[in-house]
Amino acid sequence: MKSNIRVRFAPSPTGPLHIGGVRTALFNYLFAKKHNGTFILRIEDTDQTRYVANAEQYIVNSLEWANIPFDEGPNKNERFGPYRQSERKEIYKKYADILLEKGCAYYAFDTAEQLDSERKGHEEKGKTFIYNWHNRERGRLVNSLVLSDDEVKRRLEKGDRYVIRFKSPQDETLVMHDEIRGEIKIDTNVLDDKILFKSDGMPTYHLANIVDDYLMEISHVIRGEEWLPSMALHVLLYKAFDWKAPKFAHLPLILKPIGKGKLSKRDGDKLGFPVFPLEFTNQDTKEVSRGYKEEGYFADGFINMLAFLGWNPGSEQEIFSLEELVTVFDLKRVSKSGAKFSPEKARWFNQQYMQTKSDAELTNLFLPILEEKGISKNPEFVQKVVSLIKERAVFVSDFWDLSSFFFQSPTEYDAKNSKKNWKEGTPDLMKELITVVSSIEDFSSINTETVIKEWITAKEIGFGKVMQPLRLSLVGALKGPHLFDIIEMIGKEEAVKRIENAILIL
Repeated sequence: MKSNIRVRFAPSPTGPLHIGGVRTALFNYLFAKKHNGTFILRIEDTDQTRYVANAEQYIVNSLEWANIPFDEGPNKNERFGPYRQSERKEIYKKYADILLEKGCAYYAFDTAEQLDSERKGHEEKGKTFIYNWHNRERGRLVNSLVLSDDEVKRRLEKGDRYVIRFKSPQDETLVMHDEIRGEIKIDTNVLDDKILFKSDGMPTYHLANIVDDYLMEISHVIRGEEWLPSMALHVLLYKAFDWKAPKFAHLPLILKPIGKGKLSKRDGDKLGFPVFPLEFTNQDTKEVSRGYKEEGYFADGFINMLAFLGWNPGSEQEIFSLEELVTVFDLKRVSKSGAKFSPEKARWFNQQYMQTKSDAELTNLFLPILEEKGISKNPEFVQKVVSLIKERAVFVSDFWDLSSFFFQSPTEYDAKNSKKNWKEGTPDLMKELITVVSSIEDFSSINTETVIKEWITAKEIGFGKVMQPLRLSLVGALKGPHLFDIIEMIGKEEAVKRIENAILIL
């Protein structure tokens, strides 16, 4: 049964989608699904100067990869469409005119030069220029509050450039409520008269998002903290239209791992991690931005990691499926303070999810890597290798470094460990070991281990004198899973060959 809960994710297609945006989408999605509501995607492309052609599709692809699909949006269940603001210009003009008629907005004809002059004049006096109640009707600014109706009409007919500004109230205390931050009070005297509509026929974000949220019956506006300063204006706009405002919830910022401030692409470039869900190529500059998907992160692990940036379940549990997140998600458990991003924690989540994947699934991801290296192996063999090494891996791309010795003989040997473990008498011991290995009929891991350890015991020598050189011979380093699992996998002939090579080289 559908509820009246309707939320929206409204990104601007000005470039790749930041993980902060994905988290906003995720929290909206979780909230909607928990309450059997509707999750909407709306493209806020009013800023045509910063529009990037391939950004919208990138946003859609990112949400699909993250498994947080929208219920309504561009080309999908367009009940309140269109869902691109650039296709809704006539709607916004209608509502801008309503505000003008009600005396809640006014035309401003000030040129950029005039406004710049006003700013400089204020700066010279140590003040900050604010376009609002204290100067909008004093005659220095050019707007419909001081011009005659005939003059306004003449300017509009002549095609003079203008903006429509909101007329913010004077001497009021605005009391608002945020679902995360509680009660917020604002003195309206400090608010500037924000631009709502431009003479190029495009609204600003402020007007467009209010009108769209109302017409699309949005019940909760869940968005980033950067929009908190705009909340007062948006509440005032609802009042001006005599509309019931939705409930607001402003999510905390995702902060840099080191230092202060909001997480940026530069932080990722500097510290070696992506800040975008998918790889993105700017069509104009050809600049390529790294993506979590291409870096080898699992989508479910990525989402689990994002959920914990600014929210907690109130328990010690950290690993949640998307369905479990829907069940436990609560806006009351979203933090007011910023959430520090940790690249190490992101890797940790990926490693945890690696263990939840089936060996067959991981094998299918590993096989193309082997093919690129010119290695063709039976998938069953590869799957067995995967089962032995996956616990040590963070990414599927780690598999090769962790398992190359299963597919090819070592071409070099770890110098430090070779010096430490390959002694003067080691070659003779290894020659004896070849004879022992060659005689083993049942080459299973358990039997081979039993035979070789019985031989070592009978010779009354330390296990390290044989086991370490043997691992060096087979692997090229003192790493890898259980030694006798390796021996079983590569087979008797290959094992003997590798020991012989080590004797020759070391």
